[in-house]
Amino acid sequence: MAMNNPAFRDPAFSARGISGAQDMSAAELEELYNTPAAERDAGDRMSIEDSLVKSGITFGVLVIGATIGWITVGIAPWLWIVAGIVGFVLALVNIFKREPSPALIVAYSAAQGVFLGGISAFFEAMYPGIVMQAVLATFAVVGVTLALFASGKIRASARATKVFLIAMIGYALFSLVNVVLMWTGVSTDPWGLRTGVEIFGIPLGIILGVFAVLLGAYSLVLDFDFIQRGVRNGAPRKYGWTGAFGIMVTVIWLYLEILRLIAISRD
Repeated sequence: MAMNNPAFRDPAFSARGISGAQDMSAAELEELYNTPAAERDAGDRMSIEDSLVKSGITFGVLVIGATIGWITVGIAPWLWIVAGIVGFVLALVNIFKREPSPALIVAYSAAQGVFLGGISAFFEAMYPGIVMQAVLATFAVVGVTLALFASGKIRASARATKVFLIAMIGYALFSLVNVVLMWTGVSTDPWGLRTGVEIFGIPLGIILGVFAVLLGAYSLVLDFDFIQRGVRNGAPRKYGWTGAFGIMVTVIWLYLEILRLIAISRD
């Protein structure tokens, strides 16, 4: 989930521009300003194609990890749980790291892949066919969101982003309270308040699941917007990894929410 990044303000370029302008003629300055940033330093600038390649690498590693997690769930059932913890720690490291680290991002993809493979096998054993349904639904959400963003029908805005952040905090707090209630035995339902509370006969978990999917879709919009602004502003090429990481985090979250939503609806 990528937000504003200082990479879009290149201090090195600003410094070069200030010092170099003193020794340039007016004609040279005009030629420089009329030259797109991508032409001035094309090899070290973000591009849509390069960001797609980096996203493809991370998702390829994710699929390999998921295959390992799926195969080993019966042999080493603890492996996917450990991988989930490692993935969570790596996510925090990547989020708070000032500079993107390709190695850490790929390691995150591998760990989360093992975790997703294990938890998917666990759900598949209880609800046959649920994994394929969740995968197809996730692809559908990502595809529709990307199409709407590419066509200009949906865009990130300051007001919508503020609402999104408030909603995310509220959803996170509810999830935390729900887990505590389940761990302490206050709520004995399999999904806690998600199935223990109904609104007009509809389990709260289904309503919240749809709400979470909408939040995930807007998070994808923010990820796409991050890459688009990076390309437009000539951000360094390395920040394509940041964009790939943001998309990876959002898609994983979407898949897990959809997986839980389908499971609750089946119950």
